[in-house]
Amino acid sequence: SAGVCCCCAALRPRYKRLVDNIFPEDPKDGLVKADMEKLTFYAVSAPEKLDRIGAYLAERLSRDVVRHRYGYVLIAMEALDQLLMACHSQSIKPFVESFLHMVAKLLESGEPKLQVLGTNSFVKFANIEEDTPSYHRRYDFFVSRFSAMCHSCYPDPEIQTEIRIAGIRGIQGVVRKTVNDELRATIWEPQHMDKIVPSLLFNMQKIEDIDSRVGPPSSPTGGEKEENPALLAENCFRELLGRATYGNMNNAVRPVFAHLDHHRLWDPNEFAVSCFKIIMYSIQAQYSHHVIQEILGHLDVRKRDSPRVRAGIIQVLLEAVAIAAKGSIGPTVLEVFNTLLKHLRISVDFELGDRRSSAGSAAFSTSSKESDERIVQNAIIQTIGFFGSNLPDYQRSEIMMFIMGKVPVLGTSQSLDTSHLGDLGTRRIQIMLLRSLLMVTSGYKATTISNALPPPFLDPLLSPSLMEDSELRQLVLEILHNLIDRHDNRAKLRGIRIIPDVSDLKIKREKISRQDVSFMKKHGQQLYRHIYLGCKEEDNVQKNFELLFTSLALTTIELANEEVVIDLIRLAIALQDIAIINEDNLPMFNRCGVMALVAAYLNFLSQMIAVPAFCQHVSKVIETRSVEASYFLPETIFKDKCNLPKSLEKHEKDLFFLTNKIAESLGGSGYSVERLSVPYVPQVTDEDRLSRRKSIVDTVSLQVDILPGNSTEDKIDNTEEITFEALKKAIDNNGLEEQEKEKRRLVIEKFQKAPFEEIAAQCETKANLLHDRLAQILELTIRPPPSPSGTMTITAGHAHYHSVPVYEMKFPDLCVY
Repeated sequence: SAGVCCCCAALRPRYKRLVDNIFPEDPKDGLVKADMEKLTFYAVSAPEKLDRIGAYLAERLSRDVVRHRYGYVLIAMEALDQLLMACHSQSIKPFVESFLHMVAKLLESGEPKLQVLGTNSFVKFANIEEDTPSYHRRYDFFVSRFSAMCHSCYPDPEIQTEIRIAGIRGIQGVVRKTVNDELRATIWEPQHMDKIVPSLLFNMQKIEDIDSRVGPPSSPTGGEKEENPALLAENCFRELLGRATYGNMNNAVRPVFAHLDHHRLWDPNEFAVSCFKIIMYSIQAQYSHHVIQEILGHLDVRKRDSPRVRAGIIQVLLEAVAIAAKGSIGPTVLEVFNTLLKHLRISVDFELGDRRSSAGSAAFSTSSKESDERIVQNAIIQTIGFFGSNLPDYQRSEIMMFIMGKVPVLGTSQSLDTSHLGDLGTRRIQIMLLRSLLMVTSGYKATTISNALPPPFLDPLLSPSLMEDSELRQLVLEILHNLIDRHDNRAKLRGIRIIPDVSDLKIKREKISRQDVSFMKKHGQQLYRHIYLGCKEEDNVQKNFELLFTSLALTTIELANEEVVIDLIRLAIALQDIAIINEDNLPMFNRCGVMALVAAYLNFLSQMIAVPAFCQHVSKVIETRSVEASYFLPETIFKDKCNLPKSLEKHEKDLFFLTNKIAESLGGSGYSVERLSVPYVPQVTDEDRLSRRKSIVDTVSLQVDILPGNSTEDKIDNTEEITFEALKKAIDNNGLEEQEKEKRRLVIEKFQKAPFEEIAAQCETKANLLHDRLAQILELTIRPPPSPSGTMTITAGHAHYHSVPVYEMKFPDLCVY
């Protein structure tokens, strides 16, 4: 029988005999190296036999796996690895199929050692560069199996970690092999990315749970990433993203959102922030806008979620924008701002809706919801501001115009719908948009002030609609400071105080350019008007007066020539008159605050223009105030406990800045002081007549003789008692002629000396009031006959329809029969 066996063995094919010889009798002895060399030489010499060698090895390995002879399994895989490394001919393709079939057998087994063994062999195979790609080969099974290994829940922690590391290394091998085989389209398909990306994130999340990293993500060292599945997964994730191209970037990013949603990782969002930092640093810079678009799209999808989830997504967007702003952003600039502003409105809507719906519920739940929405709003503002401040100047100016166009202002068309929010919601939107604008304008340096404050931007910014609240006025002034202050002098002027020596501040300034002079001629009256009206508000606090002082000082530094200096002095005197005359019934604190503002500013202005006589007059008034009326100085009035006077009428002229004294002091230094005798009158705009607030027309009508009032009190005051003396005066024509001459002289003087803008403003005011009065008269007198279909009347700019039923209409007798 032994002879028969020898005879049968001799008849077996040579490749089978060579394969059988590499297996020792005892698997502990390991691979027979001498016979392995013979097998390798035979395979290289006869590459057409490779497929048969592979098939026979696979047959033996499958049989050994079933019989749990793991020693022979290790020997077979070692032999396969050596054959793979030695053979690089065209005939290796069928052998690879047998090899992958054996690797799949090992991965399917429930033995951890065999799974790790199969993974190691696959990784070695993945590092081999084949001469030609194999278009028929697919790795779907390996993607699924390696992804499952990444989620291993083996009871033994050490073995669990080993299996997870093997799964991650297997995914890394699949990625490398498909890219090297030029089969990128297969691995980037959504069905594969939906398995690969969550598997990597699942392992990356473990290290974030234990120790959250701070700062930019750092690449792990070689030793650490082999032992730690989290670091190895991060390295694989970076490699995957680094290989992503334009067409498959979205497929790699979208599973990240699904994983974060499924595991509720937006609140808290430390892991989400870390993930997107890795993404932004790993992808190619020109694809950054794809990621930003995906975040914006996901924010739209989750717009109905809790405030903290939305805030977490917005904070991730902030981190992504912070990295992308340093490189190419592409066409997403306006899209980012438009989406954020839309969600800002949604957040305000939710906040007000919660407040209305829970008006009768517990105050705690209401306040917690509101505070959560405030977190969302602050995150949006921070993102807008950070993104805008990192843009180049030409793009930043466009963004400033874009945001300003969204601010709800009376009389302008803006695309951000706030009609359903009411006054409180509109005010919230205004404040938050202005806060965003404040951050965007921070650090903006325009060559000319006309570039920084074009009319489409300046007009809504200085609108009376943005003066209805103390905080709104503060934000508007701070935005103006950012744009006007081109030499960083604002920090030196912080606070309102009497500066002993302005030269100690080392103010930086340049000669006023021709463009800035032209700007002040066109728009200076708007700035003066805003400051003038800002001083008349009853809800002003110390910060308002400080910002008003800074506005006047910065205007003096950046935009003042001799003509502007005269206008600023006229404005300061008009502000002093506000406090003294008190036509608006301001509180005593506000009146003293305005007096302190005027003192601080004229002290600054007199030292800036360096006219000795002017400086002497200002210093004398300030010294007198410090002794007799210290509450007219900022150092005293803005203290916590300051004794306010009961009235200002009894004060002597020495406490006030006098126009004639200032005119005398400046006249000797070459200033044209004729206009100082003309009191400042603020310019009137069309919005004043549409505004809900008390119109400035009321103020102007007190100084300019336009039309008599309609109130009964005015009629009573204007009537005089008819007596003999009164009739005698009426007959005397000399007095009337002198009054007429005086009026004519004042009118001629006004037209000769007053600025053209003021004359135009007064004439426009007359025309507007006459037009309004005529419209009222026509509305009262000319009415169409009643109609059953209704007649339209216009009142205060709104159309109203009035319908009269037929049975209530009164017809003439001739029409009834």
